[in-house]
Amino acid sequence: MKTIAIISSSVRRGRMSHRVAAFFKNFLEANALAKVEMLDLKAYNFPIFEERLANLKDGAPVGLVEFSKRFIAADGILMVAPEYNGSYPPSLLNVVDVLVKEWYRKPVAIAAVSSGFGSGSRATVQLQSLLFKLQALCAPATFNVGFVEQSYDENGVPKDKEQAEKFAHAFIKELLFVVDAQELDATK
Repeated sequence: MKTIAIISSSVRRGRMSHRVAAFFKNFLEANALAKVEMLDLKAYNFPIFEERLANLKDGAPVGLVEFSKRFIAADGILMVAPEYNGSYPPSLLNVVDVLVKEWYRKPVAIAAVSSGFGSGSRATVQLQSLLFKLQALCAPATFNVGFVEQSYDENGVPKDKEQAEKFAHAFIKELLFVVDAQELDATK
């Protein structure tokens, strides 16, 4: 079974995007689609990194080595990001920048959320551009959620379970396709 690491990227109090991260953890496990590693940036409480992990000789921030090992071991990454002021949160850029070479050919799917109509679409576009630059393999499907606080409860249970799971199946199918394609390419 494949391992998908879910990066829950908001570190704010009262964060709403973590609801979607919890939904995907529950969804992947309940449907036996993948083993899940939750990489919750709020739980890690990383400082702002001053150097890439590869360049740190001593004194890597607490948790960073463990985070990077879990990241590297995952077959694919499901990134859940809120849209803040038309972009993604700085906490997410912080971990993207610290692990530059680890993104190379890493399969990634993007789920973005907002509290309004935008559904995180601007954050999605910016993240795709950033990940393209790092040569990550972005799944073509995205999972965008508007009015997230009305759409998912604190435990990740969607208000419209049937629709959420329909879109989630298609979204995860694309991520797993990219994971499989990357593995085939790696064997050549």
